[in-house]
Amino acid sequence: MSDNTKIKIGKGSGTQSPIEVPWSGIRIGEVCTGAEIMMRALYQENVKTIFGYPGGAIMPVFDALYTYTQKKEPWFDFVLVRHEQAAAHSAEGYSRVSGNVGVAIVTSGPGATNTLTGVADAMMDSTPIVVVAGQVGVKALGTDAFQEVDLVGLAQPISKWSYQIRRPEDVAWAVSRAFYIARSGRPGPVVLDFTRSAQTGKCKWEPSKVDSVRSYQPYPKLDSKAVEDAAEIINNAKKPLALVGQGVELGGAQKELREFLEKGDIPAGRTLLGLSAFPSDHPLDVGMLGMHGNYAPNVKEQECDVLIAIGMRFSDRVTGRLDTYAKQAKVIHLDIDPTEIDKNVKTDVAVLADCKESLPALTKLIRKADHKEWIDSFKPLWQKETDQVIEPSIHPTEGPLLMGEVVNAVAEATNGEAVLVNDVGENQMFSARYFKYKRSRSIVTSGGAGTMGFGLPAAIGATFGAPDRTICMFSGDGGFQMSIQELGTIMERQAPVKMIILNNNYLGNVRQWQDLMFNHRRSFTRMLNPRYEDIARGYNIPYDVATERKDLAAKIDKMLKTDGPFLLEVAVKEDENIQPMTPPGKSVDEMMLHLDI
Repeated sequence: MSDNTKIKIGKGSGTQSPIEVPWSGIRIGEVCTGAEIMMRALYQENVKTIFGYPGGAIMPVFDALYTYTQKKEPWFDFVLVRHEQAAAHSAEGYSRVSGNVGVAIVTSGPGATNTLTGVADAMMDSTPIVVVAGQVGVKALGTDAFQEVDLVGLAQPISKWSYQIRRPEDVAWAVSRAFYIARSGRPGPVVLDFTRSAQTGKCKWEPSKVDSVRSYQPYPKLDSKAVEDAAEIINNAKKPLALVGQGVELGGAQKELREFLEKGDIPAGRTLLGLSAFPSDHPLDVGMLGMHGNYAPNVKEQECDVLIAIGMRFSDRVTGRLDTYAKQAKVIHLDIDPTEIDKNVKTDVAVLADCKESLPALTKLIRKADHKEWIDSFKPLWQKETDQVIEPSIHPTEGPLLMGEVVNAVAEATNGEAVLVNDVGENQMFSARYFKYKRSRSIVTSGGAGTMGFGLPAAIGATFGAPDRTICMFSGDGGFQMSIQELGTIMERQAPVKMIILNNNYLGNVRQWQDLMFNHRRSFTRMLNPRYEDIARGYNIPYDVATERKDLAAKIDKMLKTDGPFLLEVAVKEDENIQPMTPPGKSVDEMMLHLDI
């Protein structure tokens, strides 16, 4: 077969549709190993980058992979991470900035189980990834063979689909089905348990393309009556408030969201994962929702007469006490996932569909509105938070460096164009609050799972998913050390991650809660840190440290102007608290601007 020949595959068994495959030198019907078919199936899904780590039970796949990474025009770019959990997180970071399915390939047993934290993280945050893990041969299943583990059973509760491939004949179908499930509807992770006998076994290769799965309806049909009912409520609203979530990003509906909000003159708060779905400098933006979000939207959730949730789930970090949350408001929920409706907050009208479809339909029916008085009522609250919290945090004049001022300085230096990747803890909340978002898909964070160690590998993945953008990764000293081995990946691939360690010598978030609720009994939260300069030198990564306010801007400039990776350590105040805060068990309008601890 000549180069660029297109092969049309006919429809089969009701689950497949015609596809074209422009592959060079490959013949349909030729006998291949399952490992070889895996390569062809991944190529068919337009996979370009794969993260992973080899091992015994997956060696046939890596042998096949070798062929397609050594070609003159390689099919894949394989990124060798230093830990399998990092493979999953890197795939997440890649997916979150690119919008494509991230891929990780690992071995069986501990290799596979190491990825499960990343799988659970992806499930909580609706991130489409496919993890391919090796497994012992079919005849050895159930014998407690070396590095055997029931991966399908372990992965089932934390993935959209987990499946064991036992025959080479099933590889093409399983991969196509995996990608279809991962990317469709509400996205999420899929795990393929690939037995060694299926990798080495042979069969005739036939491409497969799955475009439907029985009993799985990823795209609910838009109910025009629900749209009409929602529009009527919005048209009668005096104090509408929109809550914008990551579903807008996942659906590529940023333009549609903007048109809807502007026509309805509706102020909008953004969830942690939805921060870049709407520009942070837009006049209708009223800030970040949640426990450590902004004061104004949290208070106003308890005053609005209509609450419009768009592509978000009512998590506990957003709602605070459920029994007091927005009881005065009519609730409209736009979401693609029917299981989110009425799960935590009772909905008056549910509009089930992709936001890309539901928002334009709603925009057509709402009237051009003017809610100036309502929007203006947010401003005193914003001013109060600015004066008491924000300005002291981002523009201090004395004392140690603060996390907020470091984040703000980086945000200003990158002019809202960079991608924020962060770890978990105080660094996460400070960086999310004070970064600036002008472009979509500009925040990569662990929301639902709150996975420490997420930041560094996710940032590596982001550099491959958005190679044209600056990737700024904020981490605390605790989270950084949970995945510090990935400096090896950065060194090897020269991944241009701008790493900022906010070093306070504490597990800061836990320390804050200990001070607040456990009478300052700081049980095992103070940390002795290594010399990061020596570590960076060992990995041949440029390094600098900022300890004085007067040097901060110059150090950040140096970091951003240095080609490739850079590690900037910043010595920040040890006992700085994240403020404001809605304490656990309190209503969102009981948010405290200052913690008296």
